[in-house]
Amino acid sequence: MKILLLSLAFLVPSLRAAENFIVILADDLGYGDLGCYGSGTIKTPNLDRLATEGRKFTDCLVPSSLCSPSRAGLLTACYPKRVGLQKGVLFPLSKIGLNPAEFTIADYFKSLDYATACIGKWHLGHLPEVLPRANGFDYYYGIPYSNDMNHPDNSNRVDRIADESWLHQDEWVKKWNTPLIKNEEIIELPVNQRTITRRYTDKAIDFVRENKAKPFFLYLPHSMPHVPLFVPEDATDPDPKNAYKAVVEHLDKEIGRLVDEIRSLGLSERTWIIFTSDNGPAIHLGHHGGLALPLRGGKGASFEGGQRVPLIVWAPGRVPAGTSTNNLITTIDLLPSLASLSGEALPDENLIDGMDLSHLLTAEDGPSRTEFLYYGPQGDLEGIRKGDWKLRKTTRDGLMLFNLAEDIRERKNLAKTHPEMIADLTARMKELDAEVTAGARPVWTKGG
Repeated sequence: MKILLLSLAFLVPSLRAAENFIVILADDLGYGDLGCYGSGTIKTPNLDRLATEGRKFTDCLVPSSLCSPSRAGLLTACYPKRVGLQKGVLFPLSKIGLNPAEFTIADYFKSLDYATACIGKWHLGHLPEVLPRANGFDYYYGIPYSNDMNHPDNSNRVDRIADESWLHQDEWVKKWNTPLIKNEEIIELPVNQRTITRRYTDKAIDFVRENKAKPFFLYLPHSMPHVPLFVPEDATDPDPKNAYKAVVEHLDKEIGRLVDEIRSLGLSERTWIIFTSDNGPAIHLGHHGGLALPLRGGKGASFEGGQRVPLIVWAPGRVPAGTSTNNLITTIDLLPSLASLSGEALPDENLIDGMDLSHLLTAEDGPSRTEFLYYGPQGDLEGIRKGDWKLRKTTRDGLMLFNLAEDIRERKNLAKTHPEMIADLTARMKELDAEVTAGARPVWTKGG
């Protein structure tokens, strides 16, 4: 599982140096919340078109069911435990963050003289020493943590998510004192969350236009549809039961606006767009949260609903249109895969857990990922995936064994009838976790 950054770079032929890459990350979007993933109520024509013109993955896992650890994994190609960010999410009083000594996906592209930008929710440390520009990005515009957190100490935080916040958005948007930051400076407090999705798109379009003549890497981690839910006046729905639907449809429209700009600038043939989510939906919030159907569970759980997410890859002429795959892939595989596609090897100083699966993006033959570790919301080891089999063990639910090829809903616990499989998977899980633990690197700590 521990793979040197350089190890599989030879598998896919290199592409032109001018390839652009855009990674779009939704926040708390469920597996079943897009039309192309089976939603019968939420209309997402722009993302559906990306899937029709590109490639859809039905078995994409994230390294955590919570925001901060999952984002750390995506950016570093590591299990969050390896980079010290496996325990829960970061808050306005947190004194830790993503260590600038880590080699992020932005560091990689910056080393190739790409323009790099992070536009959206960061959630890997709010202090200047660990904001995006300390981790490989030239430019940052966004919120430093979740949109339900308050600057400076999270006091007077509104924890109650109710229909009133949707019915009276102009009034309720002021109840969360979340800052908007440009580079390292707070430029708006509180951020107007009604317009932030649109403003992220505006800034993303500006960045693309400014760098259309040179290669660029854009990381666009949207704040929505994490609660509290807000949209502009022209995108609202008077019925609060449609709040989540309206937010996702607005997000889809804004993504479509960015893709239209890529097309109009003539950049489609040399731009890759990767869309995914940081974790599963907050199903406990009812119509203020999403759905992971047909999966079990949601955000905060190591059931598939908490960690299996949509993944769409679009690159006209390089990704076969209208294809899909059920091969296992994870967001920690994105960095080595995109590096392979760019044609430049990654440095081998830091050990990572991600694999080069670029051949899956282009529908070519090559080795597949067969194993993956599941960690709980507080970083505890909870399970392992090996092929179609999944072992899960928690204090609350006990020992569980599923064959996901036959039981994607995780309803039939086979633990009692497969003792040898339990023993084999348990041993392998502990072996892999021991490797990650032994190779763990320090998280950045203020004053540390």
